[in-house]
Amino acid sequence: MRRGARDADRYRVDDPNSFRLKHIDPADTGSFRGKDKAEKELAAGTAQLSEFQDKLYAQDRWALLLVFQAMDAAGKDGTIKHVMSGVNPQGCEVHSFKAPSPEELDHDFLWRSMKAMPERGRIGIFNRSHYEEVLVVRVHREILATQKIPSHLVTPDIWRQRFDDINAFEHYLTRNGVVIRKFFLYVSREEQRRRFLERLEQPEKNWKFSLADAKEREHWDDYMAAYEDMIRHTSAPHAPWYVVPADHKWFTRVVVAEAIVETLKGLQLAYPRVDATKRKELQEVRRVLENEAAMQRKKTARTKGDARKTAARSSRRKKA
Repeated sequence: MRRGARDADRYRVDDPNSFRLKHIDPADTGSFRGKDKAEKELAAGTAQLSEFQDKLYAQDRWALLLVFQAMDAAGKDGTIKHVMSGVNPQGCEVHSFKAPSPEELDHDFLWRSMKAMPERGRIGIFNRSHYEEVLVVRVHREILATQKIPSHLVTPDIWRQRFDDINAFEHYLTRNGVVIRKFFLYVSREEQRRRFLERLEQPEKNWKFSLADAKEREHWDDYMAAYEDMIRHTSAPHAPWYVVPADHKWFTRVVVAEAIVETLKGLQLAYPRVDATKRKELQEVRRVLENEAAMQRKKTARTKGDARKTAARSSRRKKA
């Protein structure tokens, strides 16, 4: 799947200082010219992901954290569903971060993210994340008043300070074996409008839509400015952002899948080696199991022999 990997590399933000959203086309499909080939690539990618996840779990050294951010209707849920379709549920957990609870508001803004960190050997997925604190909270600054922060700490520098805190947090995680990859699914305003209308036309999707979703479109430019500033300040070699075009869901999914596969491939995952003591133990297990099978065969043979003898005696009595 190196073709997809090249596409994924195109959308990785390696030079955040020069990054601008206007340089990304939400309708771009990279090297793909159609859906069919992309779906074949996605199938290959999910198969590889399943293999790597098995080794990740067995090795029990690394954890993988995948962060997804996007405007409504950009396809986060569908991307997670399709890309992770081959992953063993026991080794993966999805956390959806909504408005903070009263308990969460009594802690620092990173507290609930730390609680949800994946264990070693597992994949954690954040469907929205701690980045909401420099996105929706920034666009709707009145939310800060509900966060119980001492007033003199809420200064014009608060967003830069939160960027610094997030960077330090993610650096800390990286130094402890948590591999971080972050995805902004970049949908155009027109495509979002089309998808909203589609939801209204399909009763089974009505539950996913509310008036508040539509009203947030009034703040589109503010959100785009907040996303750009966030990516410029928090994309780093150890925790890069991928700004993935999201107007075509099939393309979004194949790019995300390949970015994850390439990340896991770079960890050089392998099943744990068995030492001499363990090999000796396994040899004993084999001996016990083989002896058990031999004893079962003998028992079965005796049972059949006894049955034949019983049948023969019964036959002789009938003749007599």
